[in-house]
Amino acid sequence: MNKLKSTLLGATALAFAASGALAQEVTLNMHQFLPAQANVPKQVLSVWADRIATESDGRIKIEMFNSMALGGTPPELLDQAVDGVADIVWTVVGYTPGRFPETEVFELPFMVEDARAASCAYWKMYDKNMREDFKDVHILGTWVHGPGMFHTSDPVEVPSDLEGMKIRGGSRLVNQLLERTGATPVGMPVPAIAEGLSKGVIDGTTIPWEVTPALKVPELVENHTEFEGPGLYTLGFVLAMNNNSYNNLPDDLKAVMDANSGLDFSVFAGGTQADADGPARVIAVEMGNNIVTVDAATAASDWLPVIEPIYADWIADMDSKGRDGQAIIDEARALMSGECKGIMSKF
Repeated sequence: MNKLKSTLLGATALAFAASGALAQEVTLNMHQFLPAQANVPKQVLSVWADRIATESDGRIKIEMFNSMALGGTPPELLDQAVDGVADIVWTVVGYTPGRFPETEVFELPFMVEDARAASCAYWKMYDKNMREDFKDVHILGTWVHGPGMFHTSDPVEVPSDLEGMKIRGGSRLVNQLLERTGATPVGMPVPAIAEGLSKGVIDGTTIPWEVTPALKVPELVENHTEFEGPGLYTLGFVLAMNNNSYNNLPDDLKAVMDANSGLDFSVFAGGTQADADGPARVIAVEMGNNIVTVDAATAASDWLPVIEPIYADWIADMDSKGRDGQAIIDEARALMSGECKGIMSKF
């Protein structure tokens, strides 16, 4: 009887397997550096993970590990995806300066005005020119945040106001700008900003509005400097997956990942971050903080001379690597002002 029961159970299992009823289920971990309540994990990454779960009929489960819960430091995230420590990571490309040189075009000062257009251009340029640079991972999305700006203990309107200040810079190009103003750039990952400000390790930081509430920045400094037109800077992000984790998926689950990756997702992610700037700014206004808005004329007369050498140096650096720096800038600008202008996501 037991033998007959075992035979029947085995036959039933084979029948279910043949019919796809026992379809493969996959659990993937996602690692990133911000706390769970910050805008990106809450409004971008969790939304994306939920959509993957829904469209895979629950067969893909993505477990979120926030605030570097799997260990390591933010600059190590990309290598964690390469090595399989994490299946998926969200990270700042500029945490590994020089490793993905062409992505820096979107980090040049006063380069980007619209995060959606820039995220669109970033994906198109990645798809066309940068896949070889990122061959060690499977890229799911590329995007930038809304305009980066200054948040400081003393007000900043012109470059000389930064002289003598210790400022956390968001990338190597931002650090170059700070050096040219007479400020001291301080390397510091985003999660450390609040402690740095509260202990006086830094006098200010460069971040977009959207991340300020999670870091309590409006409570720690009273001055914020924004710019009309193109923002002071942006940072480039990637959502990257371990190659084996992607390649080992069955074809139907790969199709789910593919359908939720690429241009449309990138525009959604960049736009969502930029849209969070407004509500975050309101918090600083309601606290009575001082918001300095640098108009276009002042940006051109006072800030442009500071950034022109940064562009020249970047172009020369790209040229030395066998890449046409000016052509990269021209392509990014053409995409942002042309086919990517006004783009909205269908994600």
